[in-house]
Amino acid sequence: MAADRSGTPLYRTLARRLQERIDSGTYPAGARLPSEPELSAEFGVNRLTVRQAVAELERAAAVEIRRGVGTFVRGPALRVSIDVDPHSRRFDLGSTSLALPGDGIGGEPPGATGEFVVGAAPVTGSAEDREAAQQLGRPLAELSRVDTVIRLGGRAAAANSYWVPFGPLPAELVRPGRAGNLVPDLARAGGVQLEYDWRAFGAIGADLADAELLGVPVGAPLLVREGVSCTPDGAPALYVRRRIDGRSARFVLHYRER
Repeated sequence: MAADRSGTPLYRTLARRLQERIDSGTYPAGARLPSEPELSAEFGVNRLTVRQAVAELERAAAVEIRRGVGTFVRGPALRVSIDVDPHSRRFDLGSTSLALPGDGIGGEPPGATGEFVVGAAPVTGSAEDREAAQQLGRPLAELSRVDTVIRLGGRAAAANSYWVPFGPLPAELVRPGRAGNLVPDLARAGGVQLEYDWRAFGAIGADLADAELLGVPVGAPLLVREGVSCTPDGAPALYVRRRIDGRSARFVLHYRER
């Protein structure tokens, strides 16, 4: 492997120089990087070195490689804001912090931004199903499940799974492709009012299903936000497991009023 005078591999030196251009704004967010032949000629390295450098930037979540199109600079991470107020109850408003209504925003075509139903998977006893049953304190047979995806600007940003201890759910509510904020819709379907009980945060690698749904490589880092919402009397009424592309999002907790 070729290296510079300091012993650093050439592809890593090139990756750092490209990162400096990204940081300085020479290559702004959304910009297409020069092609492999162009970078090879400019920096005097072979195309394999360029390819390795770009792959290094992709692993660092600085760029996105779109096969057959080019390599583009990633925008700033999406901030998922969560207001924490220990002195009051918080109603579960669903995905409003992540998505807007799915009917076209700011000139976007319909379906570009919002939460959309993927399907109503049967509760069969998978590890996720068993966890939901445990958290809701109900047998598997009493649970209904709905899976959705949140899109921002036409791209999948989060995959969501919801379990509720009632059903069957209305066919229109779980129709694949249906747009809407699902949590309030589920609350109305169950005739309940939902409040946050608890939320937890973690990280996993994308499995085959999530990789396909989110358009990320298998094993890509996903942020996980899961938790239970309950009725005002404290009865668990919804378990949610949200997976967000960890290369383009982060959670922000606000502890003071704004």
